[in-house]
Formats: sequence, C-alpha cells, structure tokens
Amino acid sequence: MPIQGRNSGPPRVLLLVDAAWRLGPRPLASYFVHRLSHAAGLPRRRLRLRGPEGAPVPGAILAPHLPAPPRLPFTDLARLRAVLASLPPATWHGPFDPAAGALGMDLFRPGDVRPVWEANRLSWLPWLVQAARLWPEEGHGAELQSRLTEWQAANPPFQGPNWACGQEAALRALHMALALVLAGQAREPSLPAQGFLALHARRIGATRSYARAQDNNHGISEPAGLLVCAWLLGEEGRARRAARDLSAAVARLVAPDGGFAQLSTGYHRLLLDTLSVVEVLRRALGRPPLPAPFASRAAAAATWLARLVAENGAMPMLGHQDGSTLADLSVGGAGDARGSVERAMRLFAGRSAGFGEDAGCCWLGLATMPATPRELVWRGGGCLGWESAGARGLLRAGPLRFRPGQADLLHFELWDGSRPVLADAGTGAYNPPAEKAWWLDYFPSAAAHNTVTFDGREPMPRLSRFLLARWPRIRPLPSGEATGAALRDHHGNRHMRLVRPEGREWLVEDRVAGRFHELVLRWRLGSGKWRLMDGAVESEGARIAISADAPLTLSLETGWESPAYGEARPCPVLVARAAAPVRRLLTRIALR
Repeated sequence: MPIQGRNSGPPRVLLLVDAAWRLGPRPLASYFVHRLSHAAGLPRRRLRLRGPEGAPVPGAILAPHLPAPPRLPFTDLARLRAVLASLPPATWHGPFDPAAGALGMDLFRPGDVRPVWEANRLSWLPWLVQAARLWPEEGHGAELQSRLTEWQAANPPFQGPNWACGQEAALRALHMALALVLAGQAREPSLPAQGFLALHARRIGATRSYARAQDNNHGISEPAGLLVCAWLLGEEGRARRAARDLSAAVARLVAPDGGFAQLSTGYHRLLLDTLSVVEVLRRALGRPPLPAPFASRAAAAATWLARLVAENGAMPMLGHQDGSTLADLSVGGAGDARGSVERAMRLFAGRSAGFGEDAGCCWLGLATMPATPRELVWRGGGCLGWESAGARGLLRAGPLRFRPGQADLLHFELWDGSRPVLADAGTGAYNPPAEKAWWLDYFPSAAAHNTVTFDGREPMPRLSRFLLARWPRIRPLPSGEATGAALRDHHGNRHMRLVRPEGREWLVEDRVAGRFHELVLRWRLGSGKWRLMDGAVESEGARIAISADAPLTLSLETGWESPAYGEARPCPVLVARAAAPVRRLLTRIALR
C-alpha cells in the first residue's frame, strides 16, 4: 500500500508547494542552509579527525567514592534490580554498517534505525550509578566502565548509525550529565568523561541547521545537549550561546499554554525529560537561570502533560509514539510517565503532579510539594480537555501552528480512570518491514482515529512519513455548556464536534456539511468484551449508542492498534455509516 496521497489528486509538486507555504520561511531557510552545507562538505570537515583525536581518553569515567543513596521502598529497589537484570547489550548496530561514514548513511533501506538508536542512548548510565550507590559491593561501577568502554570501541567517532543523528549524540550527552550529577562529580568530571562529551558536542554542532529546520524535538534536545557539554567542559562562550539557543527554541516551540510544536504525548514527555536534565545540572553546578521564557514555558509544558497522565502512568497515545525514554530514574519505562511529570512539575512549577512518592525525585533531592489543583475544563496546545466523575476526555481541537504528524484532527479520546474507553491507534513503526508497510498508511490516517471521514477520503494528502499537505482550517469553539472545535477540509467538507460531560455520561455531537455522498464515524474501543446489541455496543465498563438525523448503519468491526512501537494487534472499532443528507450524529457514552 503506498503512502497516502502519492497516487491520486493534484500533482506532487503542487502539494509540496502547499506544504512549504504552510511550514513557513524559517524552517525552509534552515533546511536550505542544511542542504547547502552538506553540498559544500562542511559537516564532514567539522567531523574530520586528525591522528589520535577521537580515541577515548584512558582512565575511569567515575571516581570510586560516591554519595550515600537515598532511602527507598522495597518496590523501587526491586524495579531497579529488574531493569539491571535485563539490560540490553552494550552496543548494537542492527542491520547497519558500523564502519560507514555516519553522515552519508542510508538510514532507511537496511531497516528501521529507531530501535538501534534507542538501544544506544546509554540509558543504563544513570541506572548503574544508582546501583553503585545502593550496592557498592556488587561491582556496578566496574560494569558501567566496562560497558562504556565496549560501546566506545564498537562506535568509533562519527562512524556508523549511532553517530548519524545529532539528536542521538545529544541524548547520550544528557545521560552522561545525569550520571555525573548522581555520582556527585558534575563539578569536576573526569578526563575520560570530558573526552566523551567533547566528541558528542562536536557531532551535535556539525548539523545544527537540520535541527532548526525540524520544528520538533530535535530543536530542543540538540541545543540542550550542547549546553550540558559546554557546562561540563567549562566552555563559557559556548555555554552562553547554547543557553540562548535553547531558550529561543523553547520560546518558539513551547506555547505559553504549554503546548509543544510536535503534538504527541510521547514527544512531550521527551521534551520534559530533556529540560529537566538541563535544570538538574544547572542547579548542581550553581549556574544562573536560563534566559526567559525558559522556566515559565517549561512549567506550562509540565502542567499540560500532567493533566493527561493516569494513576498508573499511562497516557493517551496522541500523535506519533516511539517509546522514547530519557533520564528514567524512576524506572517506569515507556508505559509509565509518572516520574517524568512529577519531576518536571517539582522543578519548574513548584507543585506536584499528584505522584508524591517518586523514586526519581528522591534521587535528585527534590522535596515533596502540594499537588496542583485539577481542572474540570482546560484548553492548550491545540487540545481541549474535560474531567468529570473520574473520567477524562481529550479533543484534538487546533489551531495548527506547526505541521500535524497524523490526520487526527477532531479525534476524541475518553479515559475512565486508568482505562481507555475510546483510544488512539498508536504509531506502528516509522520504517516497518515490507510485509508491514501498510502501517505507514494506516496508523497516521483519519480512519485510525475517533473522527468522521467523508467519502472514504483522507482529509490531508501525505507527502512523506512526517509531512502532510493541505491542512484543514481548524479552530476551537468558544466555551459554553458544550464546547468543541470545527474544521473545513480542502474538499469543502465541514465538521463541528461538541463535547458535553454530564457526570458519568458523555455526549459527543458531530455536525457535518458539504458535498459528500456518505460519511463514516469511527470509535476505537478500549479493552474489554464489546458486543453489539440494540443499536449500541456494550462492555462491562461502558455503553455507547449512536443516533443521527438520517438512516444509520452500525457495525462492530476489527481494526488495528499499536500498543508499543513496532507492535500491532487487532482491536474492536464501532463504525457508523450514513449517507447524505445526514447533518447530525449524537454519540452517548454511559460509563459504569
């Protein structure tokens, strides 16, 4: 199955012009500079090594004397024990050539590079420091040294997939910075640690224009990586420039209401973890605060995500999800964001996210704080949210300031406590194997979200894995008894969605107009034994009924969901079909 929009509709060049116009001049100019720089060979020259320049500095990364550990409950100790027992190999290249020049590598044809990158972010550095402080007699410090030596030997500077991306170098530098903080050695890092950081700073700096062009997580993590490297290396001039760059990136990409340019709960978590490591290191070094609006935007971003994290740490799978974890001191993994939001709330907002007993905060010496009040209705970051009688609703409402990654506009998600009732399909993978190439079309599509599609067409043509054209006009509606959002797509179809919680019952009204022949409304159902009966679907946790002002056909069909990156499984989908002149559909969701 080809990527959406490649084989029909307007010529591709017109769609590219449309997408370029919507992206705006700044990212296009940065991308042009990036391409021009590559054509001139500048990044390669910046990374050219002379003699023994790239060899690891001999010696121990960490000094042997470490601070005493905090007192932790048995469950936190057991969680750390479990992750240490299942550490992946120190290095892994997947199907990629570890000896190839990093800047010229083909990162798509051999396979999916995403799992390779995740495995090589050195997330085990902080964990092994934690273990060395807790159980000094068990040799965890020696294991850290051994694994890092092995990694450096298998990944010579600027060769192979693990040096192909500036962001990956930045994330490794952030993990090293956090490990030094935990070891109490951030003020005087060892020469081997300095050598490691200097090489990573060099790699990040070689392709800065690419990061600026993305308007996403790259634009935050790469200046953050440069900043921690400069601080730890004592490079004052570079530190000042990196601090200005990071604060400017936060000002551009994080809105005053806390929304992130890359609308994704997973990447929003990565944003918070990145900013948190920077702040932790700043405090450890006694550095002055970063230029405004760094702190206020970080506080707003923490508050935005804290609203969405369930009691068990799960989050809605809004936007792209790749399972990234950074600085996971609570050892929650990709499926548990409690440690991330609790740490960020304490660092930036001076409040708790409601997860007071967090091991990661104990390791950092962050005092317990009062919980932030819950909001019954909120808006921010292109979304609207509601809370009612233990349930939470989330609507993708716009407006669009940055490129959407998925056709999820007016997607509505409903959680009852920690249980999703109406859910997102997830992501699949960015570069799946040939037999699963259909994931690239399916998971980002409108048909994989809880919304309306007209005449079986996608609302936005897809130009590549991460670029859509002809973005609909979408806007949130003024607050009232029922509130929501409305859009108009490039086919001329109009869709308004209104949401009204009434205790344990939720009403979702869809008003439509346009020259369509038929529409389909899909509700992707959460786990449970769903059955279709009497014009509704029921499970042990909810009953969902749909009515309309025109004849309606209901069916319980099988769709697909991706519970984790690289995975897909069947799931139930409630599908309602109606023909023109239908103008109104009403969904009633009664929670039990």
